[in-house]
Amino acid sequence: MDISRILKWVSGGLEAFWGIPVIGGFMIIGMAWLPLPMMLALHIVTVVFSVKENKAITGNILGIITSCIGWIPVIGMIMHIISAIFILIEAGKDISREAKD
Repeated sequence: MDISRILKWVSGGLEAFWGIPVIGGFMIIGMAWLPLPMMLALHIVTVVFSVKENKAITGNILGIITSCIGWIPVIGMIMHIISAIFILIEAGKDISREAKD
C-alpha cells in the first residue's frame, strides 16, 4: 500500500472523528485547538506524498481549508465531515491523477 493511501486513511479517520457533533468540538477546544494545526501539517504531508505518487489531492486540499476555518463552531464541524468523506473516498478508490491506459 502506498504511503499516501495510508496517510489518507489516517487523515480521513481523524477528520471524521473531529466532525462528530459535540464530542469532536469539545476535544478540539479541550486541547486548545492544537488538533487544527496538527491536521494542517498532516494534510500538507499527505498532499506532498500524493503528488509524488501521482494520486488525487482534492480531499486533503479540502482538509487544509478545513484546518484553517475549523475554529468556527458549526461550519468547522460540517467542514470536518465533508473533508472526511472526500478523503476516505479517495483512499478507498486509490484514485490516480492520470488517466489509466
